[in-house]
Amino acid sequence: MTEIEFSALMVSRVCHDLVGPLGAVINGLEVLEDERDAEMREDALKLVASSANQALARIQFMRIAFGAAGSAGAELDLNEIGRLVAGLLEGGKVRLEWNMPHVYWAKDWAKLLMNATLLGADCLPRGGVVRVEGRAATPGFRITAAGQNARVSEEVERSIRGEAQPGALDARAIQPFLTHRLACSVEAGLAIAAADGVVELTAGR
Repeated sequence: MTEIEFSALMVSRVCHDLVGPLGAVINGLEVLEDERDAEMREDALKLVASSANQALARIQFMRIAFGAAGSAGAELDLNEIGRLVAGLLEGGKVRLEWNMPHVYWAKDWAKLLMNATLLGADCLPRGGVVRVEGRAATPGFRITAAGQNARVSEEVERSIRGEAQPGALDARAIQPFLTHRLACSVEAGLAIAAADGVVELTAGR
């Protein structure tokens, strides 16, 4: 896969994640334009507000998780990372337990943590809890995703192990591939395993 192809798939993933909430904003505005019933207008306003907040949360998350996130050598505050992840999951079926120390990590480690947490949440199709734990001394984390029907797809497992075929990836599958590339860049030793309704992702020594 060329860098241009990789970039194109990442852009497609960003657009895919924003279409839903932005489309809901447009629908709400159309209702406000045509509707005169006070109760319907109030519901439309709530839809516009919640969808706009969801779109903003996704943009803020993706700007760091998928983007450049500052200059080379930059470090990111894990408290802020936790806030961005919480905003991304707010209002959904997945609850976040963020048990990370208040420290700064090199940006690629922080981006890896964000992407791995997103992978954990994606393993819970019927909702559940994602618990994120780490240590202060050196970068490393354990992410536990627990819930009904928790599972990890073969495609994600192959990506994490570095066995994915780049030519077969689409916009949805590119994020696990990015996670693998980030893990390789910091030699994190990222691993994923699933058993008995729990998916666990670990990184660091």
